[in-house]
Amino acid sequence: MAKIFRPSTRESSILSKIESSKEYARRQAINSVKECIEPLSNAIAMKLIENNIIETTNKNGLEEQINKCLKKLTNSDEFDVDYQVAPFRNIVHRPHIVSIYVTSFVIEKLINHKDIIDIFGSDEDIYHCINQQVIKILL
Repeated sequence: MAKIFRPSTRESSILSKIESSKEYARRQAINSVKECIEPLSNAIAMKLIENNIIETTNKNGLEEQINKCLKKLTNSDEFDVDYQVAPFRNIVHRPHIVSIYVTSFVIEKLINHKDIIDIFGSDEDIYHCINQQVIKILL
């Protein structure tokens, strides 16, 4: 039997606080990217190449594309970010917004770039590789 949700109860207050804290954490993560775009894009590009996930003819071109992706993330509104990550929302249980956004970029857009020869590995492998660097630099 489904639970009845009554908006005037204490339960709704708690749920509202949880949602507010999630949104705050999401905004903080995106804002913290602004301070470290260069080292983050370099770390992600290097790790993707080291782990043989991306084969490229130009490492600097890969880093530049990831840099542009991170700048776009910091300047995008909430709807655009949600639209970009929607197909990959369920890749892991609680994805980091920056990691899932860059993963989405790599899988959907970077694969068509002229400097990229091929992308290997599953979507989860790409996410975990990117997430390691995001966590290391942002936290």
